[in-house]
Amino acid sequence: MEYRHLGRTGLKVSVLSYGAWVTFGSSVGVPLAKKLLKQCYDGGVNFFDNAEVYADGKAEEVMGQAFKELDIPRSSLVVSTKIFWGGKGVNDRGLSRKHIIEGTKAALKRLQMEYVDLIFCHRPDTTTPIEETVRAMNFVIDQGWAMYWGTSEWTAAQITEAWGVAERLGLIGPAMEQPEYNMFNRKKVEGDFLPLYAKYGLGLTIWSPLASGLLTGKYSKDHVPPDSRLAQEMYKGLKEKKLAQDNLDKVDKLRPIAEKLGVPLAQLALAWCVRNPHVSTVITGATKEEQVAENLKALEVLPKLTPDVLDKIEAIMQSAPDAPASFR
Repeated sequence: MEYRHLGRTGLKVSVLSYGAWVTFGSSVGVPLAKKLLKQCYDGGVNFFDNAEVYADGKAEEVMGQAFKELDIPRSSLVVSTKIFWGGKGVNDRGLSRKHIIEGTKAALKRLQMEYVDLIFCHRPDTTTPIEETVRAMNFVIDQGWAMYWGTSEWTAAQITEAWGVAERLGLIGPAMEQPEYNMFNRKKVEGDFLPLYAKYGLGLTIWSPLASGLLTGKYSKDHVPPDSRLAQEMYKGLKEKKLAQDNLDKVDKLRPIAEKLGVPLAQLALAWCVRNPHVSTVITGATKEEQVAENLKALEVLPKLTPDVLDKIEAIMQSAPDAPASFR
């Protein structure tokens, strides 16, 4: 396993990590979670991602109980949660001081932990002043409930504003951002955020490296595996967006590249994300032990991503942002 600093912090995270979205608390209970988490940990993974909204809090409960039963030293884990959607009450969502504090305390209770290493603002809250959010996140850190705070799916302008508030008040700014990043979705990571890496040392914990499973090659217009994410009713809209014919055509054209390299398409897609040095960690998901094993092998693909291979991928995807960016 390779470990990278989380941006400009002294914290090191495994370049491949594991997230609880969609799986924990729904299709994955504590017994299976223990097997998956232990396999990840034994493979060198030290970062495990969660959120208060995942399975309405059950994902945190499952992860917390699984880690408790595994009895892994807390100091060897980097655990995160994300705050925004905490419930149905009028003050149970958003990034007000009230919800950040109450949501964090509730998350820690579900996780059965005294602190999380990372806490994210799960989305920007345009109804709450960023100064209130920055102050609240610093309070969370001062209380010892989290080590670092960051954002998820914020714009470069919003992150810059948060840093401006923090610097003006002598507070801690967001150390990391959690954006979607994959072969289809590159604008923020390779374009919008470019000035932030040098100026603020922004670290990235990217999600959806396989574009919700599209880059595994298991989907077609007429075939959606019944046990897959896009087969679930709650992801009907996502299914229609991801399984557009143009996207499927691009995936079909990527297959020969993966076959020539002798690797599964999913491993190629994961390695493609890892090769970006601004990415601190790539969050993966899995409901089966064999999937964890396959994901961990993605690091073996990195040496195969030569400039020629990357050019062939770009010729198919044509997704590079207008801003100049090269991670080769």
